[in-house]
Amino acid sequence: MPADSIRSVKLSSVILPLKTAISDAKVFTGRQKPMTEVAFLFSEITTEQGIYGVGFSYSKRAGGPAQFAHAKEVAEILIGEDPNDIARLNVKLQWAGASVGRSGLATQALAAVDVALWDLKAKRADLPLAKLLGAHRDSVRTYNTSGGFLNASLEEVKERASQSIEEGIGGIKIKVGLPDNSEDLRRVRGIREHIGDQVPLMVDANQQWDRAIALRMGRRLEEFDLVWIEEPLDAYDMEGHARLTRTLDTPIATGEMLSSVAEHQRLIDGEACDIIQPDAPRVGGITQFMRLLTLADQKGLDLAPHFAMEIHLHLAACYPREPWVEHFDWLNPLFNERLETQDGRMLIPDRPGLGITMSGQARDWTVASAVYGKD
Repeated sequence: MPADSIRSVKLSSVILPLKTAISDAKVFTGRQKPMTEVAFLFSEITTEQGIYGVGFSYSKRAGGPAQFAHAKEVAEILIGEDPNDIARLNVKLQWAGASVGRSGLATQALAAVDVALWDLKAKRADLPLAKLLGAHRDSVRTYNTSGGFLNASLEEVKERASQSIEEGIGGIKIKVGLPDNSEDLRRVRGIREHIGDQVPLMVDANQQWDRAIALRMGRRLEEFDLVWIEEPLDAYDMEGHARLTRTLDTPIATGEMLSSVAEHQRLIDGEACDIIQPDAPRVGGITQFMRLLTLADQKGLDLAPHFAMEIHLHLAACYPREPWVEHFDWLNPLFNERLETQDGRMLIPDRPGLGITMSGQARDWTVASAVYGKD
């Protein structure tokens, strides 16, 4: 096939309203307000040969408009470039915004473009993205999170857990980290008794414990045979997470809030978790995420990427060790397609690229857009 070049880049700011205001421990400790929407940055890239790729990043609560603004500042430099040179373009975009650094909001803005380039490349090859990257498996273990938030009563969490299991989702994660530790234990005990000992169960404290409480709660939670305890401490408390990892029998999982490869490398080098939870839109896209996989595998860590299952299913399938993917149904209205779950696993779609297309609803929820090149 002759050389191709990028003809146009379209950026869209999309606001996804949530059906129910969502609360985790950060709300109950007074640090955040309930979440009512998620802001998405979509990037759509089209080449002169008519090949099209789509990618997205996101921000919960603050940050969405800023991601969109930064992406608008740098997107035009892609016009006329060879879309296959993703690594080179990734570096070019970083240098275009070098004064705002290589982590945080700027990195997340670039992620939407990077994901779109990988989607486009896989479509050119007529392969699912996982196959293009080099998959180890055609399905990945999956667990449900969206039914286990603290705004739901224990009875509601039980009902949603049963529904998830019936839908072929393998594990259940519930939120903890309430000011009343005994209420956390009551909810964990209730859901463990409801789903039985054979269903994998995880808990997520969303960074709301201090070191002493995390250690005490970790010991109390041992009896429930959890797959992991997630974010028991502040995301940047590497030393504290390392102590818990060494001390507790239950594996420690963290990493979702980190926004660069360098931050994750500190986590990995410090042996501060058993299960690493990177988020491709937060660390800069697929290019950076794949670098992380190599580092994590070298240290023998397990993998459970955070959120964005439409992207992470493909990436987790490429990890040598058996990973987990988080099932969130929040994003369903944004796409025309659905991911399938069966026997506790999420199946790699056979559609080229990510296998997703933006829905009419996503277009309707678009609050701003910008086009560079020839639309």
